[in-house]
Amino acid sequence: MKELYSAYTDDELWLIKETEWNRDIQNIRGSQFALGNGCLGTRGICEEIPYDAVQGTFIAGVYDRVSSKVSELVNLPNPVNFHLTLEGGEKVGVINMDVIDHRRALNMKRGVLVRHTLFQDAQKRRYNYQSLRLLSMHEKNIGAIQIVFKPLDSDCEVDVYTGIDIAIYNTGGISEGRKRHFRVKGLGQEHDAGYLIVDTLEKKHTIAYWSGFYYEINGKTTYAKDNIFRLKLEKDQTVTFTKIFCIKHFPYEEGAHHCKRHAYEVFNKAFHESFPSLLKKHIQAWERLWEKADVAVGGTANIQQNVRFNIYHMLACGHYDNGFSSIGARTLSGEGYRGHIFWDSEIFLMPFYLFTFPELAKNMLLYRYQRLDAARKLAKEEGYQGAKFAWESGDTGEEETPEWARDIDRTIVRIHTHKWEHHLTADIAYAVYKYYVVTKDKEFMADYGFEILFETARFWASRVHCNRKRKKCEINNVIGPDEFHINVNNNAFTNIMAKWNLITAHKMYRVLKQQKALCKSLRDKLNLTEEEVRAWKEISYGITMNTNRKGVIEQFDGYFKLREVSLRRTDENGIPLIPSRIKAKDLGKTKLVKQADVLMFLVMLDDIFSRKTKEVNYEYYMPRTVHRSSLSAPIHSLIACEVGDINKAYSLFNVGLRADISNLYGNTYEGIHAASLGGVWQAVIFGFAGVKVKKEELHINPRMPRTWSCIDFSLTWREDTIGFNASNNVVKLKIDSKKKKQVKIYVFGKAHLYKTNKQYTIKRPIPKKKEEYY
Repeated sequence: MKELYSAYTDDELWLIKETEWNRDIQNIRGSQFALGNGCLGTRGICEEIPYDAVQGTFIAGVYDRVSSKVSELVNLPNPVNFHLTLEGGEKVGVINMDVIDHRRALNMKRGVLVRHTLFQDAQKRRYNYQSLRLLSMHEKNIGAIQIVFKPLDSDCEVDVYTGIDIAIYNTGGISEGRKRHFRVKGLGQEHDAGYLIVDTLEKKHTIAYWSGFYYEINGKTTYAKDNIFRLKLEKDQTVTFTKIFCIKHFPYEEGAHHCKRHAYEVFNKAFHESFPSLLKKHIQAWERLWEKADVAVGGTANIQQNVRFNIYHMLACGHYDNGFSSIGARTLSGEGYRGHIFWDSEIFLMPFYLFTFPELAKNMLLYRYQRLDAARKLAKEEGYQGAKFAWESGDTGEEETPEWARDIDRTIVRIHTHKWEHHLTADIAYAVYKYYVVTKDKEFMADYGFEILFETARFWASRVHCNRKRKKCEINNVIGPDEFHINVNNNAFTNIMAKWNLITAHKMYRVLKQQKALCKSLRDKLNLTEEEVRAWKEISYGITMNTNRKGVIEQFDGYFKLREVSLRRTDENGIPLIPSRIKAKDLGKTKLVKQADVLMFLVMLDDIFSRKTKEVNYEYYMPRTVHRSSLSAPIHSLIACEVGDINKAYSLFNVGLRADISNLYGNTYEGIHAASLGGVWQAVIFGFAGVKVKKEELHINPRMPRTWSCIDFSLTWREDTIGFNASNNVVKLKIDSKKKKQVKIYVFGKAHLYKTNKQYTIKRPIPKKKEEYY
């Protein structure tokens, strides 16, 4: 059988493949093979929609909460819907027919999903089926599918159905069944194409669909008048079906005439453009993204494929829409966590965008700024000042955390994160400051950044309790990143990040004062006084953390007195197994840690803490951490690099790397884990490549696994693009810039001014020796 799309399956380093049909994992594949362009996302289901397939079509930022207890990312009508039925009623598909051969491949470089399946019907007649589909990265509202069908053993009649599937629901939760978040407002056929207009039930959004279809037999192209028709095919006769669709979102409009007309204009242009032209523009757009984002690892092919898999999914959900949307915990590949925005976005994902596509990082921060009033309202409702951001956020910035969820042992438990997990507010301030350091975007700070820093500092100033007896400021009744321990006092991560937020807001106020007009404008807007700003610094001095004689930072008050548990067994990935005698409800009585907590702020505030502090705490907390979150392994890989434990760093990196490609957490079917994607990138760039920002200056000092020869990557640094080729003993760099200037970079610990647009090779003064290892 001739492979019609072989040009898209010829480079193994850019492919994620399935080589057989396995019904049991089809919904895992739906997440892994998801297509996206940041605006739209569709799950990688088979076009015939097999029974039990979890469909998913999403628009970034489109939520609805009618018939649901919290808002949800709306699962919209599915345009990837193509059915062939043979005369006699037998459907062409992986469920209804015998599958002699089946292969699919996600080409990550080009953003296309390719398929080749050989079917056999009940009469042992064979049919060759091939397809290619995409969501255009060039024109974000357009998608396309091309399907090639050929009967191999006899003539046949085939009924074709390719409408837009409106029998779509959001999956149910623990306390609610499935629900539909849209209603059909209008549908019909015009201009040799079909349209569908739907509103979300809260009447916030109108979504207009257009879909057109044509087929080619023996070189003759026919535009279909309807979504349903019959074709007669001779043996070995090939028919090529091409479907172009447009999905465009608008603010709710009662009549929707404007929506329908405007969406048609976008659709019509694409519909009457040749499929090769659409495909070419889409591929060129993807290639431009990869020019900046690719990380080439001089290691095994499997490592390279999986690194690109993680980057691909970050590229597929990155988008600029002036803060209308941000990136949810499961990207645009599934309904997991109802599409809500967590701290995952700013702390785990944003560094990738910040150093590759700063505009997308800015969009994530604009999302928070657009919801600053909602954060102010939340703080006021809880008796605090300033702004407190929602732990789980949707479209409005209101708190969207569900009341109930399943624990790690699948028991149903009440959720308290929205009440006590307040560190998110400092995390957002941290992201704002990091954006400023890397970009020096003064306009952003003037328009948005200062305001976020000051309002979050206000929150912490009102959140602390000054304990005169202990002569310190305390933050009680919180949950840190380690969610095994709830409602604790003085969680070290929360305290240190709050302290950092207060100090940094005070520092940036001093920067702001140099711009007198802007400073006065913001002071008037926020009713901010010099006395209040001074108080931030004074309060920060009182926020402390407990340490023992060895320098181990106590995770929270009383942690050192909890029950010690020895973790003697691990799974096949080296992840500790919790002893069966310990129930999930009792984990809070032990020293077991769910994910990085103390070690998390040692990574985030890397330039504040000494190597000795990192080593002591790494040695203490690593054996007590069970990594029951996809966030955990990559961050522990990074801190392991910091303390020189490269073997452990590499082991945990591989866990994070394979979180979704190997379904390590058993829930990839709900969507790709966004935090793990970003964490893996950080483990490679900040960990193994040794890139750091210390005191607002760029450093690189590689410490790579012995099996890696080099890492080739690019970073954006203050409007310039720096290309690096790094090995343990040699760093090559070139600064691409529109300006002639010198850029200060620390390489192997030594600062130097490097001229732009010139190639440099820097060798480590004392080369690292290659040690024997197993």
